[in-house]
Amino acid sequence: MTVHRWRSLFPIDAQGRTLHDFYADAPEGVRVNMVSSLDGAAAFDGRVRPISNTADHQLLRSLRAYCDVLLVGAGTIRAERYGPVTLDAELRRYRRDACGQVSLPPVAVVTHSGDLPWKSALFTAEGPRPIVVTSAQAAATFGPDVRSRVEIMVAGDDYVDPVAMIAGLRDRGLMRVLCEGGPALLSTLVAHDLVDDMCFTLSPKLAGPQPVSGPIAAPPLEVPQALQLRHVLLEAEYLYMRYQRPRSAC
Repeated sequence: MTVHRWRSLFPIDAQGRTLHDFYADAPEGVRVNMVSSLDGAAAFDGRVRPISNTADHQLLRSLRAYCDVLLVGAGTIRAERYGPVTLDAELRRYRRDACGQVSLPPVAVVTHSGDLPWKSALFTAEGPRPIVVTSAQAAATFGPDVRSRVEIMVAGDDYVDPVAMIAGLRDRGLMRVLCEGGPALLSTLVAHDLVDDMCFTLSPKLAGPQPVSGPIAAPPLEVPQALQLRHVLLEAEYLYMRYQRPRSAC
């Protein structure tokens, strides 16, 4: 496996390939994008930025351009202060002209309880209407003001069923799902064998002990799941790896 040296804002290799060439072929399924410190922390003091860098942010924006919907857990929405997705003119044009997609993908927020920061920019600013994926129990508590601002997708009675959630997104024509976390949502998707593509950034930082995320409502795996390595990019001291579900033999 060749390790490609990536200088941010420049072509990645001698063939002139860019991030687009390495990541644009998003699968119809669930792609995950995450970063981790060397000692396994997904965030520092609740935020990803301290263990990330400029190139990682550039990759994040590019991956958003290749998805139909951005899937994020409620805890990550709160911690990272999410707003509507923004893309530069070139990426918006790519979505429209090359892919026939709307200029910006919507954000789908996963919440079991329905407790969300309704006054945040994600729910008040201009942009694609957010999708709130929740349980029937939580959805019943939403008033007219909430229902006028978001699309509500029920995927389970008392808690969000991840299989029903992905099926519901597909029924809406949102085939290419990009999940940006957090760890609890990722673990739930893995436990239900829903991850098809993993874009993993290894940060050259040690984060030390970090708060543990809330309880994970997912069954344990019987055996670890294996993915196949597609590529490794090196930028500064960061490693950018992409793994995919093995293709079935014909």
